[in-house]
Order: sequence, then C-alpha cells, then structure tokens
Amino acid sequence: MDERLTGLSRVLGEHLESVPFVCSPPAVVEQLDQVHVIVQQVAALQLALVRQADALGIPAAQGATSTAAWLRGRYRISPGAATKQVKLAKMLDADCPATAETLAAGAVNVDQAWSIAKAVAGLPSEHRIQADKHLVEQAAEFGAVELTSLGERILEVVAPAETEAKALAALERAEERAYVGRELRLSEIPGEGRVRVTGWLDREAAAIVTAALDPLCAPRGGGADDVRTPGQRRADALVEVCRLAQACTKLPDNGGDRPQVVVTVSYDTLRDRVGAATLDDGQLLSAAAARRLACDAAILPAVLDGAGQVLDVGRQQRLFPAAIRRALVLRDNGCAFPDCDRPARWCEGHHVIHWADGGPTALDNAVLLCGHHHRLIHHSDWRVSINPTDGHPDFTPPAHIDPQQQPRRNRYHRRE
Repeated sequence: MDERLTGLSRVLGEHLESVPFVCSPPAVVEQLDQVHVIVQQVAALQLALVRQADALGIPAAQGATSTAAWLRGRYRISPGAATKQVKLAKMLDADCPATAETLAAGAVNVDQAWSIAKAVAGLPSEHRIQADKHLVEQAAEFGAVELTSLGERILEVVAPAETEAKALAALERAEERAYVGRELRLSEIPGEGRVRVTGWLDREAAAIVTAALDPLCAPRGGGADDVRTPGQRRADALVEVCRLAQACTKLPDNGGDRPQVVVTVSYDTLRDRVGAATLDDGQLLSAAAARRLACDAAILPAVLDGAGQVLDVGRQQRLFPAAIRRALVLRDNGCAFPDCDRPARWCEGHHVIHWADGGPTALDNAVLLCGHHHRLIHHSDWRVSINPTDGHPDFTPPAHIDPQQQPRRNRYHRRE
C-alpha cells in the first residue's frame, strides 16, 4: 500500500511541476486525461484504506460511534460524503471485484463505481459477480446516470429466464400503487399571491402530460433571448395547455397535430396482454397500460428489422412530413449527435444533403438533431451521413477533435 501511495504521489507531483502557464489545447486535454485517471486511482486507494480502517476497528478504538462519524470528524467532510465512502468501500470489497479493480486502474470514475455497486447490492448473491462484470463493461461507454438505468434492469441480462415473470408482476404492482396514489394539489400561499402546484402521476398519465407540455416548453427564439428558467417554462406551458384546451379542445405538437405518446410494443404483447412496452423516454409500461393508450389514440404501425432499422411506417392520410418525423423518432429515439441525451420532442429534422442542394425530404436523407447540434452541424466541420449498411446516422468529427476522424454514433438512446 505504501509503495502504491508513493508512486501516485510522485506521478501527480510530476504533472503539477510540468503544467506551464501557457499550454496548447491538445496538451491541456492530454494532461487533464492523465490527471483524471490518477484522481480515480487515488480514490480507489482511499476506499481501500477506509475499508481496512473499518475492518481493524480503528474508529471504535478512537471513540467514534461509527466509521462514518470518524471520517466526518477527522476530515471535516459532510455526513453524506462520509457515509457514502464507507458504504462504497464495503460494497466494492464484498461484491464488486471487477469494479474495484477497474477503479484502481483509473478506467472508471467514483460516480460510475457507486452506480454499479448500488445496482449489484440489490441482486441475489448468486448473480452479483456476473452483474458486476457486465456493468463494468458498459462503463466504458456510459456514465453514472446511464449505468443507474442499466442497473435497474440488470437482472434481465444476468438471469432472464427466472426474472421475467417477477419483473412484470412488480411492474404491474407498481403501476397499480402509482394509480391509486395519484393526486393534484393547488395550495394558495397566504400573503404571497401564489399557488403551489404539487401532486403525483402514474407513469402512463405522466407520459400524456409530458407530451402535451414539451412542445410549449422550448425556449422562445431558439433560446438566446429567453431568460426563463426550465421550471418557469414548464409552468408557462401548463397554463398554455389549459388555455388551448379551453379555446379549441385541441393541443398542438411540433407538426400541428395533437400530441401523441410513442409506445414501442410488439403485436403479440399488445394482443395477449403479456409482457411490457417501452415509452419513448425508455421507461417501461405494462401491456395493460399500453392497451389503454391504444384505446384512445390512433395506432401507428411500424415494421423494424433486427437492427432496429425502420422498414415501413404507418401514415395518417395527411401530413406526409409528420410520418417521416415519426420514422425518425423510431429510428433515432432522440438527438442522434454522439453523447447527446436530448429527447425526440426537443429535436428537429435535418437534411443530410441540404434541400436547396437537391437533397430529398426522405428518411434516408434525414437525421434527428436538437437545436444546439442542428446549429453545430450547419456551422462547423462536423459531418453527418447515413450508413448504407444499417440506415443509421454516423457523425464524423473535425480533425482537430479526432485526427483519425473515426465516425461516431449516439449510444445513449439505445441503452437496453
């Protein structure tokens, strides 16, 4: 342990001495990458020492009520940070050898390790080692937030046969509890001239409300001149939805049609009421809830191949562009730019070959982009193309970002 600590201290000291006052951007990025690895290695060593101090009973011997209390008093850190260190140290030592090893190598960060450890801790003991290895592999591509989502469904990966029935039963019980517990409160605050809006919705109802609010939540004028906070925009959107409902009983979406909730579900699941559907934000929905939505909405059939490529999209009789947009949503699931997690409702269709240059308004010449990345594609050296093999968009970075200019894809919207 002493040799490892000495080695890390020496390497970090060398970095500190070598940082010049003026440095080129590539050198800054390279040194930042190296220091990031060292910081994770130091964190791994710290967790190992915390675990050792706990195992040796050092905190109790020094009069502390717990290891977390000892850390809090000795290093003047917050109670939450101290408790998290103790818990993570124990979980890595007990059930996450792959995560501990990868953190010690600096290949994952502490936030990723915490997400993995929490997911593994909730599993039966016989599946923890396999889940740990699988999530560590995913950590090479996904951050802590995405790993938490993956961890919620990890049992489906490591033990699919024995967990499918339990997962569906738990989903249906959760939906029933959410429905029974639904409520909306409008509480006037005396003397402030304001009303507090609070409440609970089940996932199905929340999807419908979100579909109505999102088109009206976008920043005005592209965002530059809109000083409202996201919370203020949502509040304004709620009022506008009610105003529109009172005026014309119709609520618009980006294409001028009424808001629609996109539910991906197999025909067998919809017919037999056995299985789960997926909302367009990746959340699960029971087959019963999907059937309820289908009763009050037009069913838009879509045929996909094994790679998720859209082969045929059902179309309403008018508004051909709306059908192309639905195909884009099914294919891209959100902003297709690498590492962007903006949902499809915040995105615009972009012509790969500009319409003014003869590019057709067709699925194989379109890509879904959020406002920021739409502007970036138009005003930078990033290039986008549709891969002829699977029909999905590839993005080629400028040479100053990647000298090899290797094509990149967005993996955030295809986590499952």
